[in-house]
Amino acid sequence: MPSGKILVAQGGGPTAVINQSLVGVTLEARRFRSVERVYGAWHGVRGIINEDFVDLTQETSHNLEMVANTPSSALGSTRDKPDMKYCQEIFEVLRAHEIEHFFYIGGNDSSDTVRIVSLEAQKANYPLRCIHIPKTIDNDLVGNDHTPGFPSAARFVAQAFAGANLDNASLPGVYVGVVMGRHAGFLTAASALGKKFPDDGPHLIYLPERTFVVDKFLADVKQAYERFGRCVIAVSEGIHDESGAPIATLLAKDVERDAHGNVQLSGTGALADLLCEEIKSKLKIKRVRGDTFGYLQRSFIGCVSDVDQREAREVGEKAVQYAMWGERDGSVAIKRTGFYSVDYELLPLEAVAGKTRTMEDEFIAPSGTDITDAFRLYLRPLVGSKMPDAFRLRFNPVPKRMNRG
Repeated sequence: MPSGKILVAQGGGPTAVINQSLVGVTLEARRFRSVERVYGAWHGVRGIINEDFVDLTQETSHNLEMVANTPSSALGSTRDKPDMKYCQEIFEVLRAHEIEHFFYIGGNDSSDTVRIVSLEAQKANYPLRCIHIPKTIDNDLVGNDHTPGFPSAARFVAQAFAGANLDNASLPGVYVGVVMGRHAGFLTAASALGKKFPDDGPHLIYLPERTFVVDKFLADVKQAYERFGRCVIAVSEGIHDESGAPIATLLAKDVERDAHGNVQLSGTGALADLLCEEIKSKLKIKRVRGDTFGYLQRSFIGCVSDVDQREAREVGEKAVQYAMWGERDGSVAIKRTGFYSVDYELLPLEAVAGKTRTMEDEFIAPSGTDITDAFRLYLRPLVGSKMPDAFRLRFNPVPKRMNRG
């Protein structure tokens, strides 16, 4: 007899809309008479291993809607990257609890986890439907036009740089803002969306899709500074040299690494400080400031794209529909149709799992330090309505009367 039990979990970095997907799964599943219980796992796959489950069937619809509009992962998350043995343990726990539908909201690593668990269920001839639900602010899932979480983070980055540009225009100097993105530059590229006037910043944008050369960078900054009397720079945390080595490791004396051996790029502030020091020492510019957006861009409350909210809810709903009415496992993908509308498709897990999308060449200007209008047209519908605007005083000079010659 079917158990009617489903399990949903959240993995990887939080986003401003990941709870929309969670609530989409929960409410849509509760509409099906065959669903007896909807369980949530605390802190992703680690919660599955530890059998730390919560019964979402008992949550009120009103509270679920309040949670949906709250950024970050309501169930908690994890950075665990399960190997085969870990995934086998996940499967054994799911089987012990008679779970027959498994939904995992996450990015590249999460999709690979779902793939392996799906294979283990097939080997054991256990009736488990496994669906991956897309999420990542990096926008680097293959097969998707864009990924839930990215539009809201992009909105934050665009607004933050628009504000930094106003600040920099008031007190001219050089400003360096470092944005998340180890391999894909979509989020850093979003910094250009707030530009309104020809001399607005960011004047230079550096993406991991292009090789970063320190001497060329300094020459670019010098040229922009001489042209505009100031310079606003957007830099991806993942910029690297021609060998692929992160610039942070080349300039830093001490390098911090995470539990998986990756160079710690987010949240340290090191790259911004190192680039600022290069500018100060080599170009002799006195006013040089740097910021690292770090974790602010992931779950910033009050800066959420309404388009992102809607689509994050819908991918959760579609995941349940594919699971209940379909006959295969897969990863839900967003496909753009028309000028701006979307449809959803269930891709094979192996088409998405463990793969990384990077920015297409058509989105990057030939200079390598700017983005194209094609990217602006791509991004603008995603960040939602009512983007804030900035205005300037018209320059009507009053003739001078003092003779100071």
